[in-house]
Amino acid sequence: MTWARALTRSVAPNVSPRPRERFPYVTGQTDTGPATSLATTHERRRSPVIVQSVSELIHTCYRVLDLDRSIAFYEKLGMEEVGRMSIRDEAINVYMGLPGDGPRLELTYNLGRTKPYEIGTGYGHIAITVADMDATLERLAAVGIEPERPPYSVREGGSRLCFVRDPDDYRIELLESAGA
Repeated sequence: MTWARALTRSVAPNVSPRPRERFPYVTGQTDTGPATSLATTHERRRSPVIVQSVSELIHTCYRVLDLDRSIAFYEKLGMEEVGRMSIRDEAINVYMGLPGDGPRLELTYNLGRTKPYEIGTGYGHIAITVADMDATLERLAAVGIEPERPPYSVREGGSRLCFVRDPDDYRIELLESAGA
């Protein structure tokens, strides 16, 4: 059993990892044709190593100053706590995920930390799809969460998106998707 599967089982025993079939680019060949540019680029750089040796990205971790405040924020975005793990007397990890998806966000609270973390210039954001942007923003406004700016599209006919910030100033992209 891989460490990722063991972590998933210890954190959320009723949630199984995503099947590999959802990620056809990892093998260098899809059912419908040649490898995508991701596999091709990887194979050029690291031949003969195949991307298939990577299982899957299982979660993103944020360090937070107030665990309850952060959990409440992500619950307002539709996530739920799917697991919790203490690390000796040093930290608490809380795993959040969208219903039925399993742990995708790890909130790490280092006990006794009071100084804000520096997010840095390399960090971007996480993204969550929403079925109806206007209804989502109306619901979030009712609980005190406002977007950085009104929804917009990055290209003509593209999906609408906007960003909100969590209590520790991490950015979350809300992306309107008909299939959400």
